[in-house]
Amino acid sequence: MRTARDLGFKAISTNNHLIYSRPWLDAPTTLAAILSDSGNMAVGTSVILPVVRGPVQMAKALAAIDILSNGRLFVGIGPGSSARDYEIVALNYEERWKRFDETIQVLRSLWSGDSIGLTGRFYSTAGIDLEPKPLQKPTPPIWIGSWGSDAGLRRVARLDDGWLASAYNTMPDQFAAA
Repeated sequence: MRTARDLGFKAISTNNHLIYSRPWLDAPTTLAAILSDSGNMAVGTSVILPVVRGPVQMAKALAAIDILSNGRLFVGIGPGSSARDYEIVALNYEERWKRFDETIQVLRSLWSGDSIGLTGRFYSTAGIDLEPKPLQKPTPPIWIGSWGSDAGLRRVARLDDGWLASAYNTMPDQFAAA
């Protein structure tokens, strides 16, 4: 962390899975641990799973990170590609995309203080006043992690602030074209 900061890196992020083929630290916990050494770098997630983690719990944890970082948080999110993560939390993997789209609306509603709230198919923020709110207004930037499919890029354009391209699947020429 300190080396990255001292070399002039502009951002640092951490990924998130419950179960993976190798050990993986919890994303919000890891971000909280590195804040004191992060200088002015933006800190964020790439990619955290709001469906698996639960959007209200995730919104609360990330609001705290935004506050503790003095508004330097960016939120890279995705539905995840591991059926095992969904199995562990007793959610239907086949519903991940529908749930994911709704979690984006839930995050924005909770963070912006939408007094009406959202009532969707899977989630509701009606009557929830999540405090404290993030420092960034109306919300921290939310980027969708995507391999660059047409459907993924349409989702980014429709719902989010940016595209977090997959380094595994998107080459620089593909990124420019997308």
